[in-house]
Amino acid sequence: SWKYGFNSPFKADVYYLNTRLFTGNKWGTANPIMMRDDDLGIVRARAFGTYDFRIVDPKLFLKEVAGSDQNFRVDEFAETMRSRIVSIFADALASAKVPVFDVASRYTELGEALLPLINPAIVAKYGLQLATFVIENVSVPPEVEQAIDKRSSMAAVGNLNDYVKFQMAQGMEKGGSSGGMATELAVGLSIAQQIMQQQGMPAGAAKTAAAGAVVLPDLLAPADVAQALGVPEADVMAIIESGELAAKKIGTSYRIKRASLDEYLEK
Repeated sequence: SWKYGFNSPFKADVYYLNTRLFTGNKWGTANPIMMRDDDLGIVRARAFGTYDFRIVDPKLFLKEVAGSDQNFRVDEFAETMRSRIVSIFADALASAKVPVFDVASRYTELGEALLPLINPAIVAKYGLQLATFVIENVSVPPEVEQAIDKRSSMAAVGNLNDYVKFQMAQGMEKGGSSGGMATELAVGLSIAQQIMQQQGMPAGAAKTAAAGAVVLPDLLAPADVAQALGVPEADVMAIIESGELAAKKIGTSYRIKRASLDEYLEK
């Protein structure tokens, strides 16, 4: 102005904000999320995906986020946004009580359901709004994946008792291969018991007579049972875990009584 010789003492800063949609921003859980599952109990899950956002309240955004930074960039705020989103996502996933087995089929549904939960907090705190929230993957630790694979394998096998007997029959056909003789002895023990029981002999006598042909220790490890039956040790562990073969867990190992094995073969 003329009064101040065109050098006004009143200063004003002008900030230009880009209100376009910022797409392809990544989010993910740095640490696993603890969640309760009806099938697996308490499990740890990791998740990641992408989100798109825009500025909807420039005044609040400048005040709370950018401040006086004249060259504020998106990547400077990415970590804060990621932490806020993961926190809300963890709370929402835990309260939704969606089974781990069903999460993969509900990625789109979960993403859309989380928007109304995330946006109020983001808008009120930073003046930002999420346009889309995409969940790309929710995964569990490797040991849980192995348990799920084992469960699927058991379901595919069906009747474990019939499966083990089928494996025993295949072992007999191999003859001289590893475990073939043990398989024949185990099957012979089972057949002898059945024949003597059909002839009216007491169960105890049948076991005693059959045991004369095959002598096994009173306490067996899963490997011993697998060798006697001519099946992989994994199959023996499967029937132990399913409860078909009674066993005692000592520390991290299982021990099976010979009587329990005889009882299983009589089924």
